[in-house]
Amino acid sequence: MTDLTPKAIFNAALASTPLIAVLRWITPDEVEGVGEVLVEAGFKLIEVPLNSPDPYESIRRLSKRFGDKALIGAGTVMDPVDVKKVQDAGGRLIVMPHADLDVVRAAYWADLPCVPGVATPTEGFAAMAAGAVGLKVFPAEAIPPAALKAWRAVFAKHIPLFPTGGIVPETMADYVEAGASGFGTGGRLYAPGRTVEEVRARAQAYVAAWHATQAA
Repeated sequence: MTDLTPKAIFNAALASTPLIAVLRWITPDEVEGVGEVLVEAGFKLIEVPLNSPDPYESIRRLSKRFGDKALIGAGTVMDPVDVKKVQDAGGRLIVMPHADLDVVRAAYWADLPCVPGVATPTEGFAAMAAGAVGLKVFPAEAIPPAALKAWRAVFAKHIPLFPTGGIVPETMADYVEAGASGFGTGGRLYAPGRTVEEVRARAQAYVAAWHATQAA
């Protein structure tokens, strides 16, 4: 495990490949194989939603094997008490679909980077004031690039915005131009029944698309 703090690792990922892999419904038996192809492709932020089968075991396995290469954590964190459970399993990242400020504060006091889901600037500013390190703009299908551009006009550039929900490699450039700092990707990247090789190809496509936006 690296000696860097979770927030330092998050910032390094933000500067490199700020893509959050959402492994919803993954099982502990398959999580290491999927984690390996994600890390090889360049993903540095990986979350296992807590409504997945045995999520804490999956987090434990990912953290043990890849914790020196990526920031591993949990998504769909709905209760402040779950923050400690994630931390005890080796998780160091808290992601949520909503903006429960009690969860954000619990992550802040645990020194774990927290990226809550927000659908309005009001929610976003409240979450940042509570200690969030970035904002999951969710669902992105309802917040197109034109809307994100308006958000970016009021959110300072140092506040990371991660459109999440329906993002595919082909749509990333328009969001980046509008002010996106990175992306969250779930079902378009991993889904139950998808082979490791299929996940590898999709992961490589997302990473290539991200770097293409930075070279443009």
